[in-house]
Amino acid sequence: MLRATAGLAFTAGCATSGAVARPAPSPSPSARRPGPAPGPRRFPGRPAQLTHGPRTRPRVALTFHGNGDPATATALLRAAEEHGAHVTVLAVGTWLDEHPGLARRILDGGHDLGNHTLHHLGVNDMSEADALAEIEGCADRLRRLTGSIGSWFRPSRAARASPLVEGLARRVGYPHVLSYDVDSLDFTSPGAPAITRKVLGEVRNGSVVSLHFGYADTVAALPAVLEELDRRGLAAVTTTELFS
Repeated sequence: MLRATAGLAFTAGCATSGAVARPAPSPSPSARRPGPAPGPRRFPGRPAQLTHGPRTRPRVALTFHGNGDPATATALLRAAEEHGAHVTVLAVGTWLDEHPGLARRILDGGHDLGNHTLHHLGVNDMSEADALAEIEGCADRLRRLTGSIGSWFRPSRAARASPLVEGLARRVGYPHVLSYDVDSLDFTSPGAPAITRKVLGEVRNGSVVSLHFGYADTVAALPAVLEELDRRGLAAVTTTELFS
């Protein structure tokens, strides 16, 4: 009886009765569960709030506030990747709640992913407890989705963090606050040509450019911006690469 059972098990696992049993193939690297995303890094000699990278290297960082229509986010990521560019996305926590798959989509494209608070409110104007909750809330979502709190923190509705918010971000685990030296003003919907002129008129070696997901003008402007950066010999890299 035992022999018959073993024979049945062997036969069911083979294409033919004479086939040789082989172990199941190992999953391909792409099928394996990805490891934790990169976390924040400290850049010795750099200030707590970073507005631009080294001026001696032909690199720039295009940074996007992660919020709004996910279709524009996907279109912008695709446009960057088609040009061989990498970007930095500072995601709003509630946006990640609504579109959790975008966290891994950003990372799988070779981009940086960071924290832009939980609700995208005026974090500098909040009490200590409320501001801390905003930073920690987004960090918790990033950790749950990616295994880390993200590479960067940028305050919401402000170019720079107040001293209080800077200290709270450091408490949560972000050694630096990420600011910028070029503001595209794309959130005002000025039209793609105006965005292109604004960015290209101000960008220099080491610039950190502020852009946004969720705006059709930004989608339309990005290819022209990337083409001109290429023509000038300026590589669009992640913010981590810019400061490394």
